[in-house]
Amino acid sequence: MDILVDMDGVIADFEGEFLKRWRANHPEKEYVPHEERKGFWLKEQYPIEYREFVEEIYLSPGFYYGLPPVEGSIEGLSYLISQGHNVRLCTAPMLPQYENCVLEKYHWVADHLGSEWVPRIIMTKDKTFVRGDVLIDDMPDVTGALVPQWEHVIFSQPYNKDVDHKRRMTWQNFKEVLNV
Repeated sequence: MDILVDMDGVIADFEGEFLKRWRANHPEKEYVPHEERKGFWLKEQYPIEYREFVEEIYLSPGFYYGLPPVEGSIEGLSYLISQGHNVRLCTAPMLPQYENCVLEKYHWVADHLGSEWVPRIIMTKDKTFVRGDVLIDDMPDVTGALVPQWEHVIFSQPYNKDVDHKRRMTWQNFKEVLNV
C-alpha cells in the first residue's frame, strides 16, 4: 500500500510543543488546552490580540525542529515499512514564512527517523497532487486543485473529533484501522 503520512500533529507533536513554549513565554496569558481545541487552525483559537504572539512561537527558529515525536509514531512508521508498505511523509510548509519550517522539517526527519527517511519527504501545499492509497492527516478536510487519489484517514485529535464520516486512527489502533 502507498501510505502518505502528514507530519505536524501526526508524527510530530505541534500542539504539545506550542503549549510548552506558550506557557514559558507568556505565563500571564490564558491558553487553550489541547483537549479543548475546537478548530484546526491554532491561531484562530486565541483572541485577536494574542494572535501575533501565537505566530511568533510557531514561526520562530527551532520550533519545528524541537517538536517531540507523537507517542508511538516512530514505531508505527517502522512497522509499516517492515511490512513492505511504501510510506511517504506528505507535509505542508508553513506559508508565507517558510524559512525555518522547511529546513527544520528535513532535519527533524533525519534526526528522529534517520537519514534514509529524508528522500521519503514530499513537501507541498496541495496534497491532492500526490498519489497514494491513503493520506493520514489531522486536518479535517484536505482539499486542493485535484480530486484526491487517496482516502483521507483522519488522525484523531480533539479539534477534529466532530468528523465522523472518515476512518479515524491513532498510533495505538493504526494496524486495525489500516488493516496492516
